Amino acid sequence: MSVKSRLAITSVATTLLLGAGVAQADMLESIGEGEGEVAIVAWPGYIERGETDPNYDWVTGFEKETGCKVTVKTAGSSDEMVSLMNGGGFDLVTASGDASVRLIRGGTVQPINLSLIPEYSKVDPKLQNASWHTVDGQHFGVPWQWGANVLMYNADVFENAPQSWSVVFEEQTLPDGKSNKGRVEAYYGTIYLADAALYLMANKPELGIKDPYELNQTQFDAVVDLLRQQRGLVNRYWSDVVAQMDDFTNEGVVASTSWPFQVNTLRAGGKVKIGSTVPKEGATGWADTTMMHADAPHPNCAYKWLNHSLTNVAQAGTAAWFGSVPAVPAACDDPMLAGNGCVVNGIQLFSRIHFWRTPEKDCPTQGGECVPYRDWVSAVQSVQSGQ
Repeated sequence: MSVKSRLAITSVATTLLLGAGVAQADMLESIGEGEGEVAIVAWPGYIERGETDPNYDWVTGFEKETGCKVTVKTAGSSDEMVSLMNGGGFDLVTASGDASVRLIRGGTVQPINLSLIPEYSKVDPKLQNASWHTVDGQHFGVPWQWGANVLMYNADVFENAPQSWSVVFEEQTLPDGKSNKGRVEAYYGTIYLADAALYLMANKPELGIKDPYELNQTQFDAVVDLLRQQRGLVNRYWSDVVAQMDDFTNEGVVASTSWPFQVNTLRAGGKVKIGSTVPKEGATGWADTTMMHADAPHPNCAYKWLNHSLTNVAQAGTAAWFGSVPAVPAACDDPMLAGNGCVVNGIQLFSRIHFWRTPEKDCPTQGGECVPYRDWVSAVQSVQSGQ
């Protein structure tokens, strides 16, 4: 994606700042006959109908049962999701925590009537009332999947897993005797600034960073300086998962923050030896929520999908395909996850993950004076455009 396109996306995103009123759309009191369609904005790999692999299909059965045809628009970042939802025409979005509160306070999504979602009782208690989809006791979505932003690496270059994120932030000689310059990548989304903050939180404790999403001006400036330093190492700021996989396969990239989806797909392809790890500093991550547009054109089909999204076929299928952890713990016992699939996907890492959320000026760890999200957007754009 071009810098110009990123600017367009993030400029729209920043208009949905957290001072806006919470959505107040009327909730359905009962689910009626479906409208024949449900339109979803989703992360790549989150909604599969067996077209890539017939063993992974949690859409076809839903369509046959409900008569609601599922259409999907994939997005590569939370800012892009906010922009698409703000434009209207979609029913649902699989929003991460750095988008969900913006969508709620921007009035873009509506409260959810949990009494119409009988599967909700099966959701992990840690997620049922999470702050990224619950405001003043009102739920604005249904938990979907969660996981860590892993360090993906070429296992022919790294015989042992890298122990630190320094391999993508600091210039150094890698185990194959070559520099990492031009051989690493970074995520292009604004929220990637938190990855740099997490690295400094562990490696420069004198900065006093307590939370990678709560940065005072001095801390923020140090994080931006690190990103500017990193820019000289970066081969590409990735947003397209296919492009990133091609870079690891054909363009000599050997280390990057990534998602389990790319790790699993590259391993299955067998063209390059791939490893992944969560280094000593921990990781940022995502706990995604399926949220409903305030003006959803197909609300009955949307509610039918919300309930379907919590069934084992959807939860276990997505977790097995994407490499995520299901929001419904019982799905971990599904044969799709082969007994220990949830452990392989990192269910034990929950306490080590700093889940994405939107940075706000009012923050507890820095005395209420933190750099707000709009400044994060400007800084990341400046770094990535070389300004």
